[in-house]
Amino acid sequence: MLGPVFLAASHSSGIRRAVSAAPVSRAVVDRFVAGERLDPCLRTVRSLTARGLDVTLDHLGEGITSRAEAERNRDAYLALARALSAEGLGERAEMSVKLSAFGQALVGGDDVAYANVLPVVEAAAEAGTTVTLDMEDHTTADSTFGVLDALRERFPQTGAVVQSYLFRTEDDCRRLADQGVRVRLVKGAYKEPPGVAYQHKHEVDRAYVRCLKILLAGEGYPMIGTHDPRMIAIAEELVHRFGRGHGDYEFQMLYGMREMEQLRLAAEGHRMRVYVPYGTDWYGYFMRRLAERPANVGFFLRSLAGRH
Repeated sequence: MLGPVFLAASHSSGIRRAVSAAPVSRAVVDRFVAGERLDPCLRTVRSLTARGLDVTLDHLGEGITSRAEAERNRDAYLALARALSAEGLGERAEMSVKLSAFGQALVGGDDVAYANVLPVVEAAAEAGTTVTLDMEDHTTADSTFGVLDALRERFPQTGAVVQSYLFRTEDDCRRLADQGVRVRLVKGAYKEPPGVAYQHKHEVDRAYVRCLKILLAGEGYPMIGTHDPRMIAIAEELVHRFGRGHGDYEFQMLYGMREMEQLRLAAEGHRMRVYVPYGTDWYGYFMRRLAERPANVGFFLRSLAGRH
């Protein structure tokens, strides 16, 4: 019941100011966000890779309103690419980007976003790694796939994200799988209307399994993004059924979520990648994490109660 409340709160500037100003928020956010600056984030990356985990890094900054902000986000990712190269982490760390952080919603958004993300994809390739384009709400899907197609003409390793709660996603999976795309499959974390998305967990779960089968049967590289124990068990069975070796797919989970399960999967030989966000603009990301699982809400509320 609280999920929609937190999703609505993610768009409220008043609640944003209140949560950001609360002294307790920083301690709670640290569970899900690896610092506001690059240096502490890199320390987290070193710690995770030392334990056999790979990472994908997200510099938080979605929903910008000016070209200057888009360029600042571009520059932050360019600095990240240089750091990954200097650290020799190209084989263990990729980058995830939201095109809204690169100007997708501005006038001429597709062209603006492409112009800003292209040098990041180029820098990633020079660092020996790649970029995955995160998916946001359904209104951005066609734009995001258009930018993906343009980037893959030169950088075919560029990845995409699909969300099983959208009705369109099975068709998207077929197209992407046929093209050999790296695809992260997630359930979805935005409040979507009934006309475009499943509204009930059991429907989203069934769609997730259908999409996973399509990706595993295709020519691409499936990235299985889930914390759900049932979905993980089904995925382990399906990768075996479809003859996927350990280097032909990977699991992905969010930083701060189910750490012991991450280590278990890695220890059993699965490639396990942790989605590590960092940066000062953590509010929207944080509220969606609270919306996704009641356990996260309880963690946040217990932390608040413990500080009063």
